[in-house]
Amino acid sequence: MIDTMAFLLVFFMIASLAMTQQMGMTVNLPRANAAAPQPSADRMLVVTADHAGRLFLNKQPVQWSGLENAVRQRLQARPALVVVVNADQDLTHGTVVRIMDAIKRAGARQMSIATKRPEGDGVGPDGPQGK
Repeated sequence: MIDTMAFLLVFFMIASLAMTQQMGMTVNLPRANAAAPQPSADRMLVVTADHAGRLFLNKQPVQWSGLENAVRQRLQARPALVVVVNADQDLTHGTVVRIMDAIKRAGARQMSIATKRPEGDGVGPDGPQGK
């Protein structure tokens, strides 16, 4: 039961920004059907990882080694910020997990993963299942 609830929590975190205007760098976002409203721009801290694995914090380059500290500094000034992970869909799962881990260690209370709406009916990666 706890596994199911944890899965649902992660799923909705991943899908929470599908229909929103992005504040981060332009990357090729993964697609997701479920979406939640995006927080206002003044309540967001955007961590972007491009296809090459370069990191940006609100469009400013940041080193991997400095990500946790940079996020922590901004959260200390404004603890209610929602940290949005804006990761290219071609990055490995492990890379995205490293980013999320650094954000969590920095003390983020709220984190979302940016996605975009699928084209077509969006049932599967290439449309409806069974095609």
